Amino acid sequence: MSHYPTHSGYHRLMQRVNKFPQGAPASDLLLKIFSILCTEKEAELLSRLPLRPFSAAKAARIWQVGTDAARGRLENMASRSLLLDIERDGKTVYLLPPPMAGFFEFSLMRLRPEIDQKELAGLFFRYINVGDAFVRDLFAGGATPLGRVLVNEEALPEDKVCQVLDYERASEVISGASHIAVGLCYCRHKMAHLDRACNAPLDICMTLNLAARSLIRHGVARSVDAAQGLDLLQQARDLNLVQCADNVRQQVNFICHCCGCCCEAMIATRRLAIPNPMYTTNFIQRSAPHLCNGCCRCASICPVEAISMVQSPEGSGMGRKARLNSELCLGCGVCVRNCPTGALTLEPREKRILTPINTAHRLVLMALERGKLQNLIFDNQAYLSHRAMAAILGAILRLPPIKRLMAGQQLKSRYLERLLADVECTGFSKFE
Repeated sequence: MSHYPTHSGYHRLMQRVNKFPQGAPASDLLLKIFSILCTEKEAELLSRLPLRPFSAAKAARIWQVGTDAARGRLENMASRSLLLDIERDGKTVYLLPPPMAGFFEFSLMRLRPEIDQKELAGLFFRYINVGDAFVRDLFAGGATPLGRVLVNEEALPEDKVCQVLDYERASEVISGASHIAVGLCYCRHKMAHLDRACNAPLDICMTLNLAARSLIRHGVARSVDAAQGLDLLQQARDLNLVQCADNVRQQVNFICHCCGCCCEAMIATRRLAIPNPMYTTNFIQRSAPHLCNGCCRCASICPVEAISMVQSPEGSGMGRKARLNSELCLGCGVCVRNCPTGALTLEPREKRILTPINTAHRLVLMALERGKLQNLIFDNQAYLSHRAMAAILGAILRLPPIKRLMAGQQLKSRYLERLLADVECTGFSKFE
């Protein structure tokens, strides 16, 4: 990494980004990406911001400038989606997003003539799709993934529909969102610049709730209502796209409509043989070999190549049949909807997968598993508000006992040890 001095603003931003639970491994490619997205001075300013939401006044104190000057810089960065600006209780707070889901996607969610998006797409491809450090850390760095797959409700038999909870249904997530923003699909837009894109629509992926409000305000994505969102959902399902969402139950931030050829998670699954890089659905495909006619439609349409066609035993007269690799199966139901003979069904998995409650809960789990929990709680760049501290500690105290112990060992905090001891004694948390 000799092209940029080690003390440069870009290096400092790279170090800062890697304090996130989902970081971005150091690379010359990453430094080059930063150099396209922002100036070195902006990178230096971003590197000094808190990981948790902060006010313009807080940024002013950190940067040692007036509040109006700080707000102007923050708004300029938010207009380019280097930051998100979110309204809370009538006040604007700012958030430095992680690389993914965050400023990587935001940079290609709209056409931006002021930057070289073709060069940027090439850098992303080399950093994410050719190299494997980033995707391994993102999708296999811990037991809690960033995203989850939503089951295709139309693939479920009527007697199984009642087993799907509202937060597991794309239709319910969309219907309940306060804001819905639709922008260009980052993955397919990137591949389009490299002449590798498929024919799936670009203008279909959704950002939801407060994050959507920020993107709409700055023209990064267009606003749609729930009915339009549901229409896009149906269009995506008809095109056999897989719905992937933020791995939380409350205030879901995104729903992407993913294809197997462009989506980075799907590509990583196939290229690196990563089992379940996102939380699967609580269903898995089951086949009835006697109904399979060997048409290969399921194998060709599976986005992660979890289905292969194998020859039946000699003399059985059954020909080729579909065989499932259960470690790779997403439980999305795309294959079920496309089986012409009804040989495939979705059945509940033996063990139900539990989704984190909210973003704070997911971030704590991811940070804990990656050895970065102290970065969330003791951010040496800024003092956390009591509200943010309570949310994070509340999530810690809801962890299973073994993970709470791991958290305490990481933090070496007498305060946290006392809180954890209180939980052990009382069986509940004052933060719940």
